[in-house]
Parts: sequence; C-alpha cells; structure tokens
Amino acid sequence: MPSNPFNFDLMQKSILILGACGQIGTELTLALREKYGNDQVVASDIREGSKNLMDSGPFELLDATNYDAMEDVIMYYEIEEVYLMAAMLSATAEKFPMRAWNLNMNSLFNVLNLAKEGKINKVFWPSSIAVFGPNTPLENTPQSTIMEPSTVYGISKQSGERWCSYYFRKYGVDVRSVRYPGLISWKTLPGGGTTDYAVEIYHKAVSGEAYTSFLKSDTKLPMMFMDDAIRATVDIMEIESDKLTVRSSYNLAAMSFTPAEITASIQAYIPEFKVDFKPDFRQDIADSWPNSIDDSQATVDWGWQPQFDLERTTEEMLRNLGK
Repeated sequence: MPSNPFNFDLMQKSILILGACGQIGTELTLALREKYGNDQVVASDIREGSKNLMDSGPFELLDATNYDAMEDVIMYYEIEEVYLMAAMLSATAEKFPMRAWNLNMNSLFNVLNLAKEGKINKVFWPSSIAVFGPNTPLENTPQSTIMEPSTVYGISKQSGERWCSYYFRKYGVDVRSVRYPGLISWKTLPGGGTTDYAVEIYHKAVSGEAYTSFLKSDTKLPMMFMDDAIRATVDIMEIESDKLTVRSSYNLAAMSFTPAEITASIQAYIPEFKVDFKPDFRQDIADSWPNSIDDSQATVDWGWQPQFDLERTTEEMLRNLGK
C-alpha cells in the first residue's frame, strides 16, 4: 500500500507523474507542484530522484510496466490525470531494443487501459520527432506526413501514437500528446538521446573544457529549451477537449540549429571554447530526422508559441550553469 506522509487532499485535482526522475519528468513534476500544490502531484519512478523532487511532495517507487502496482497508486490517491514520462530514449534504446520496446509500449498500454476502465480521466503521453524517418520531408515537416522511423525508439513512438488515436476513437480516452524535439535544460542531465550533445556542450564550455561532438558540424535538428517544453505540456493538458483536433500527437517546434551554430553562440560569450567533431552511431539516427518542424496546427488549436530561440537559450544555459 502506498505511503502518504503529505497532506494529500482528495477533494482537489490529483496528478500522477510516471518517470518523474528523468530529464523532463523532474522539471515537469516541480512545475505542476508549483501550479497545483505540492501535495497534489504524486511523483513516481523505479528509483528516487533529486532532493528537491523528493522533499517537495509525495513520491512512490513504481515500475510503470507493473499494471497492478500502478492501479494501486492511482486508486489510493484517487488520481485524475497521469503524465507518462517513463521511456528509454533513442541512443540507449538502440543498445537494448527489446527492453526499450517493452518499457515504452507496456507502460503506455497500462495507462490507456486504466483510462479505458474509467480509473483516470486524462492522460499525457509524449511522442517525439523520432517518429519521422529518412523519407519524411526534411524542412517544415508537416503534421501529417510519411513516417518511417528507423530506430527502436521511433518505432515505439509511432506505434504509441496510433494506439493513442485508437483508444480515443474507440473508447473515448482523453489522451493528449506532443512530439518533443531535442530538449535543452540546465537543471537536469539528458537521458540517452541523440540530441544530448546540445546539453553536454554547455557543461563543457562552462567547465573550461573542449568538447567533442558526436554529430557532424552541419547536422541541423529541431530543438527546444525545457521551459518551453514544460509550458507546452501543461498547456495542452489544460485546453478544452473539443478544441483538440489531433489525438495522435502534435508537432511542436521552437528552433533548429547545427552543432556549429550552437558552438558559435557559446563562443560569443566564451571565445576560447573549442569543439571538434567525431560522429558516432548517433549520426545515422540524426540523419533520419527532420531539420525543422511545422507546428502550425498546435498554434491554431491551443495557441502554442515558443519563447526561447538559440540566443536566449545559450544565455540562460551559460548564466545558470555558471552559478
């Protein structure tokens, strides 16, 4: 039986975060606690997280692939909304394909089936630009287009999108999703993705070290500062259901840049910073993804607008990491 040392009020909105200790999950949990109250947001993961996360509200050790354990937590706290952030990301998933598939898909089925049974009211599940593939239009990739993912992670996300759409149409499950681009944060470390270089490079610059990029200098990818990603996630969950026209996953965009361009943006502040380029297996993954994303449907349906470009992102990263 879950423990509840916090003052959890069953009369208020109750939220469960699965995978709360990951790169996105940590910041999302803290943002939701600030918005709805610390005690109303239950964090969960297979391991404990940061001190801020653990001290600020209720936490449960929970394997997102364990249906019965998830149901116990949901029923105990009378959870209304679930954010499923548990996943194995692109680069790590290529090393452990079956483990990645089992985690990414079984956790989604658990949440969708609990919603189908009426035990939760609303679900957020993140997709990714990894759903696209080498035959997808590279520039301004449309909301609906060819999707032939070439990675385990991308295949699981594309499959997940189809299942989300199916559960909405067939069972009326209120599931909402965005396709995250690469995410950049100074608060949490990345978790094994192909765009991790765009976080690692700032850490090296601030520490006075040179950086070796695992992508080529001219590899352009869609990216986003974490504050924008968190805001998009919260916004899509708050919008009225009838305004959403996409029940697979919305394209989401903010900026696109190359390793050479992010290097130049850092060198504007740290001129002596050095970067070299030694592509590894992640280059093939990056080459299968778009250069830029058309997210106009998200703008029309729920007013999405990014606030951070590369210049502002670099300023925020260097200032905060420098502290």
